[in-house]
Amino acid sequence: MSSSQMSTFEDAHPYFAKTLNNKVWELLQKTNRSKEEDELMVHAAHASLYHWLSAGTGLNRQRGEWLIAHVYTVLGYPDSALRHATRCLELTKEYADLMKDFDRAYAQECMARAYALAGKGDEAKRYIALAQKEAQTIARGEDKYIFMNDFNGGKWYGVK
Repeated sequence: MSSSQMSTFEDAHPYFAKTLNNKVWELLQKTNRSKEEDELMVHAAHASLYHWLSAGTGLNRQRGEWLIAHVYTVLGYPDSALRHATRCLELTKEYADLMKDFDRAYAQECMARAYALAGKGDEAKRYIALAQKEAQTIARGEDKYIFMNDFNGGKWYGVK
């Protein structure tokens, strides 16, 4: 984005939110990240949400919290994962009218994984069931396929 394309700092928020989100996904897909890359991934996820707080909707906030919870879960930080997963679920309810069917499923999935990481199997199983129930409501076949692949992949930390 050139300075001629950006008239104010406010105009830059969506650009930076998207760019940082993409950086997080690039790092998540790496099979052998360094500690520095893990740290960069955490900061990029938080920075992306920061920019969505200025330029986005409740939907962007919810997805930003999901991404932060996901990053912390992947990196093995249960307290932070649970804090952001809980916030994601709160925003899912608060902005229910903005959510897509898959957003509701992903909110339950991130709670389940965060609880699994924290060693709270009963809570994890409860949210696994809720995620599976929400998955049944995903209308678009491609969205359901993507969610189910994500849901069935990744670590479940001994639960599921």
